[in-house]
Amino acid sequence: MKLRILHILHSLQIGGLENGVVNLINNLDDTRFDHSICCIDSSGPVADRLKRDVEIYTLNKGKGRDYVLPFKLARIIRRLNPDIVHTRNWGTIDGVIGARLAGVKHVIHGEHGREATDPAGRNNLRKWARKALNPIVSRFITVSNDLQRWLVNEVKIPSDKVSQIINGVDTTSFTPSEDKRRAREKIGVHPDSFVIGMVGRLDPVKDHETLFRSFKMFCDRRKNEEIILLIVGSGPLQGELETLAKNLNISNRLIFTGDRNDIALLYNCMDVYVLASIAEGISNTILEAMACGLPSIVTGIGGNVELIKDGEIGFVFNTCDCVELAEKLSFYFHNRTILKIHGSKARMMAEKKFSLSRMIDEYEKLYVKVAGYC
Repeated sequence: MKLRILHILHSLQIGGLENGVVNLINNLDDTRFDHSICCIDSSGPVADRLKRDVEIYTLNKGKGRDYVLPFKLARIIRRLNPDIVHTRNWGTIDGVIGARLAGVKHVIHGEHGREATDPAGRNNLRKWARKALNPIVSRFITVSNDLQRWLVNEVKIPSDKVSQIINGVDTTSFTPSEDKRRAREKIGVHPDSFVIGMVGRLDPVKDHETLFRSFKMFCDRRKNEEIILLIVGSGPLQGELETLAKNLNISNRLIFTGDRNDIALLYNCMDVYVLASIAEGISNTILEAMACGLPSIVTGIGGNVELIKDGEIGFVFNTCDCVELAEKLSFYFHNRTILKIHGSKARMMAEKKFSLSRMIDEYEKLYVKVAGYC
């Protein structure tokens, strides 16, 4: 008999968490597992990446508190009668209550990262709510050691109820290109450019502003060089970032691609990947960049330091430190041999430690164990 799993997400808009859920559903053994999805808000373009027939329910919550949300969720959960309800992040915490109201015995809650409004997880009300719901959660899953320590040490969840399953990357879809020049020609970038890239939602938590200001410093010392900043993604800060780029006089060196379906091609246009986030779980984009053979320069927060060992496959810099980031960019610009060595090591590490198959295997074992099938 198949295990029925209901995944509760905020939405299926483009993001690392959402993409990870789709990868999980697409790759779990379909002879053993059935899936459905409930979005607290809306569905979104990530739904198009599902390769299996999955029912998707939407509640269109919007902004603000909805005090009857747990009851709305309970109605859907009763209808679907899943063996396991799997919620993710604070935005779906009402799903834990809804599962209890619907009589579901097995609930998994995942922590994948934090919002810009609470990057360090210090909101006491949210910590209290998680602790209060602990008795009705079968298992807490985190993607990083940082989040695991936070749940145990600050939220006070018993350590034997918290496990880490680190994200995985499809190293067959994300792989280094043998012809970077041709990849650049496809998007209109000069083949000999030095290309710095960042992939992610244009949201305050990603701190594109620090990257832009660092890029300005970096370019001011190299006014006659072919240097491009590739910004992949869309989001609420699009207009503000375009204005900032204009004010910094870097618009002629900057490309906003918007949301794209050819992300692997875009990584293969880059020389260096940057992630300037002020909060992060385990970044799927870092893993994708690693799989494509890129060195990464990342902030030393959350799970970033679990992926990037400073000076081995990339560099770590302090959050919001424009000068330090500019210096790291300059190092790679002047040391292309080391850049290539770091990129090659990153690819090997992605294959060895962060494969998608490893992640799928760990979730399969989790679901079977929580449901009491072993």
